[in-house]
Amino acid sequence: MSKAIWWIRRGLRLADNQALNAALARSDSRVPLFILDPHLLVSPYVGPQRIAVLFAGLRSLNQDLRRLGSCLIIRQGEPVEILAALLSESGATAIYAEEDYSPYARQRDARVRDELPIILTMGLTVHPPELVLKKDGQPYTVFTPFSKTWNALPQPQEKDLLPKPVALNTPVDLPSLRIPDEPTLLDQVPFIPGEAEALRRLKVFTGGGESSVYSYGDRRNRPDVNGTSCLSPYIRFGMLSMRQAVVAAGQAIALAPDPPSRKSAETWLNELIWREFYLSIFYHYPHVRQRSFRPKYAAIIWENDPGVFEAWCRGRTGYPIVDAAMRQLLQSGWMHNRGRMIAASFLVKDLLIDWRWGERWFMQQLIDGDPAQNNGGWQWTAGTGTDAAPYFRIFNPILQSKKFDPQGFYIRRWLPELIAVPDKYIHEPWRMPDEFQERVNFRIGRDYPRPIVDHAAARRRAIAAYKRASG
Repeated sequence: MSKAIWWIRRGLRLADNQALNAALARSDSRVPLFILDPHLLVSPYVGPQRIAVLFAGLRSLNQDLRRLGSCLIIRQGEPVEILAALLSESGATAIYAEEDYSPYARQRDARVRDELPIILTMGLTVHPPELVLKKDGQPYTVFTPFSKTWNALPQPQEKDLLPKPVALNTPVDLPSLRIPDEPTLLDQVPFIPGEAEALRRLKVFTGGGESSVYSYGDRRNRPDVNGTSCLSPYIRFGMLSMRQAVVAAGQAIALAPDPPSRKSAETWLNELIWREFYLSIFYHYPHVRQRSFRPKYAAIIWENDPGVFEAWCRGRTGYPIVDAAMRQLLQSGWMHNRGRMIAASFLVKDLLIDWRWGERWFMQQLIDGDPAQNNGGWQWTAGTGTDAAPYFRIFNPILQSKKFDPQGFYIRRWLPELIAVPDKYIHEPWRMPDEFQERVNFRIGRDYPRPIVDHAAARRRAIAAYKRASG
């Protein structure tokens, strides 16, 4: 009887799992394995909430496996050593895993490939980064031509999605560690980990209704409403495959009831392509994890004030929209995408703090923290990355607040100290007259901080710093 190890990394699902499917096709018995890799679990880029979501996802996957007559084997240590030992214990002759493209993952898999019989399949992306290239074989560094080439490739259809297996034959005598349990860390997380919830959310989002893909184009920038898919944590952990998401987007586009709805669904598909673009950048230009994609901006002289950075981290800058976003992150482990852009712009441009400080903080806090997506977003906002916003594009936090949270619903949800502040002053509470403050028992500087910087002056300072760096 042939045996294989199904090495699970970022594919915590049974449906449309190409590594699992390859193991099923080429073996009689499979060992589902997850390795608690010290390099990934003990890292300045990893926070406790994301680890808690990972463990909850593993427990959900293990329950699904048990219903198939299988179970998840948990081991801890260096992957090469763990895999070599399990090959010997189980009698397996091959290892199947989805290919990953981060610098660490590629180095890890190269070490494994040098010593052990591993077969890597697709699964993390719809189209691997080696396939979406210019005619001269070079990678794209601008999104629009990347997306055109991506769209020109054959796209997956529903018939291409792999079904869940009906049974898995797994040896029952293999020892396994217990999956760690951190339930208190999940109390505030607005997501139920697991494949079943991922598929349910995908169905609801792409099936129509007020808060669906057909209103995404109009509502996605509004943190005060339920206008996004909220699928990023599920994609990040592979509880939902990118192929499943893209197929659902394509179906929504085909079934759109009118042109605006169709355009809205196309906008969501475009956001999925952005995920593949940033992963492609990470694959072809791994140095972006450590430094700016654009070398000239390595010369920016940052202020990097630790006290100011701490105020930003804790949502105490005095700018309500920024602070609401940062409090949402602290309390829930997630942040609306518009909030991410506003908060990032404020840190880099208003406070003149190195974007890498913010990138690291987000990775520590975000349950959907993905190295490629997080890095791409930060470098785009900072103007240092590929296809980035120009350095002089600086979000005005007050105008952003008025435009995307006009009635202050988002602000008041995450900043309860501002609940009594009238709509007229909710975006700029420091402008509220003293008599108003007395009337609502609120005092700026006592109950909520004054602005940590003057935006207009900070904008001038940032532009000057970028100009000096770029020559």
